[in-house]
Amino acid sequence: MIKIILLFILPISIFGSKILSYNIYDRTDRADVMITFDVPYHGVIKKSISSTSSSTRKILVKLEGASIESSKLKQVSSKYIKTLAITPLSNYVQLIASVTDGVDLKVSKTADAYGLRLRFQKNVTTTNKTEAKLLSMDDEQPTNLSHLPTKKADDMTQSYYIVVTILVIGILILFYIKRKVTPKNNTFQDKQTKDQKQTDLNVISNSNGTQNTDVSIRFQKSIDENNSVVMLDFMDQSYLVMMGSNNVLLDRFSDDKPTSQEEFNVILQDHQQMLDNFLNSHEIQNDSGVKSYSQKASTISYNA
Repeated sequence: MIKIILLFILPISIFGSKILSYNIYDRTDRADVMITFDVPYHGVIKKSISSTSSSTRKILVKLEGASIESSKLKQVSSKYIKTLAITPLSNYVQLIASVTDGVDLKVSKTADAYGLRLRFQKNVTTTNKTEAKLLSMDDEQPTNLSHLPTKKADDMTQSYYIVVTILVIGILILFYIKRKVTPKNNTFQDKQTKDQKQTDLNVISNSNGTQNTDVSIRFQKSIDENNSVVMLDFMDQSYLVMMGSNNVLLDRFSDDKPTSQEEFNVILQDHQQMLDNFLNSHEIQNDSGVKSYSQKASTISYNA
């Protein structure tokens, strides 16, 4: 049993972890190289840096106990890394990255050790030094910070009340304008309706003569011995008119014209109150005229 276990462990100890693939991810603040192994990688990682010029330098990484089938060379269009070369050597793999000046490398493994991340980004040490210098300059003049103006909470509350007040005033002004404008609009609409009815009445009045032969009677019904209600058709309109001593336009119809006597009777029932009001007012005027005539006749007889 022990021999069988050793047969499985021996190849792993000899060849170590094999690199299956590598991918480069270029970001705005960094560039990551992700390496994937066939088995968990637990070898030693060594890093060294060598400068080649004032603007570029090379970072060397040794992955002991790792292997790869063949050498790889990748050109990268990134502001952090220019080229990446992966070369298999004896018992380790060497990675050479050509980077811009000020770029540093951080190496970390995944939780299961199947992956390795090489992160190229700006040198954090340089950034920290710059920040530390700025902090030291602020410490030299602590009195200036105490004189910086600060906004009080009362100013925010006051601004809030000012905005609310402006909104309320604006709403009141809108209501006032609406009350002033609405009656005028209603008066104008009433005047238009009245003018339209007067025009329709003039058309009906002119249709009683012999000048227009396109007027036809759709329905007719007598109310009393002196008055009757007539439904007249003129062009594409129908007019409900009470005819007698005076012609009165009651209503006008465009699309919902009555087609039967029953529908005409229903329309008369809807306008019954209007008819009653007109007939009553007409009778009162007649009674007043008869009474006035009787008074004048008695006065003339008395004087004679």
